[in-house]
Amino acid sequence: MAKTETRDPNLMLRIMAAWGNLWSSIFGLVGGVGYLIGDVLHWIFQAIFSSRVRIGRAALVTQMVRIGVRSVGIVMLVCACIGFILALQMKPPLADFGQTDKIANIVGIAVFRELGPLIAAIVLTGFAGAAIAAEIGTMVVGEEIEALEAHALNPIRFLVVPRVIATTISLILLTIIGDVTAVFFAGVMTVGLLGVPLEVYFNNTVTQLEISDFLTGLIKAGVFGLILSSIACYNGLRVTGGAAGVGRATTDTVVQTIVFVIIADLIFTSIFYQIGWT
Repeated sequence: MAKTETRDPNLMLRIMAAWGNLWSSIFGLVGGVGYLIGDVLHWIFQAIFSSRVRIGRAALVTQMVRIGVRSVGIVMLVCACIGFILALQMKPPLADFGQTDKIANIVGIAVFRELGPLIAAIVLTGFAGAAIAAEIGTMVVGEEIEALEAHALNPIRFLVVPRVIATTISLILLTIIGDVTAVFFAGVMTVGLLGVPLEVYFNNTVTQLEISDFLTGLIKAGVFGLILSSIACYNGLRVTGGAAGVGRATTDTVVQTIVFVIIADLIFTSIFYQIGWT
């Protein structure tokens, strides 16, 4: 006796609904973060061109110390390890062609164009991005945001703008520190263990790198900082559900930031390739 197959007539509808909800949440995130960035830029331009609007310097310095200065150690540690790894991994294939001295050329390009800003952004996402989302989310849960609005104080201006500016500037500076650290420790490995003369490593690095390599990394770092801080503040401001909502906001911030940073990296790399900055 043949078996009759039972099919769920609502399966396709559920799949389409899930797919629609996914894209709806993605577009909602992009739109919400874009609107927040526009509001932040509005207040920044107001502070530059209007004497009636000021960005608190004390708040800005506090956030730069909290986000940037305290992240220097971990960024240097990670970038130093990356420098060691790159030197060791590239030695065998380059040695087959007698080009071990070219490690400096590859490390310089890889670090200054890609790895420096990307590593700094990912480290800062876990170090500061989640903290920003949790801090603002706790303010929302504690009704501190409503208290600011009750006193006619715009929360975007007083809470979000200093964090966005501080994160963007800090990430640019951390990228510079990370670049130098990775190239330096790759040189320590290359010269000390792999036997490449110090003068050769230094000359190859300087000869290979151009100003465009340095600028592309800094442009990416600035965009990554803007994305990181905006997503963190956006998730913090939309927290609901008490402590559980704060936890979800921190998790969403880390995941969303890493995904959007990598997508932005791809987009900017493609643009720089088209204009010849490669």
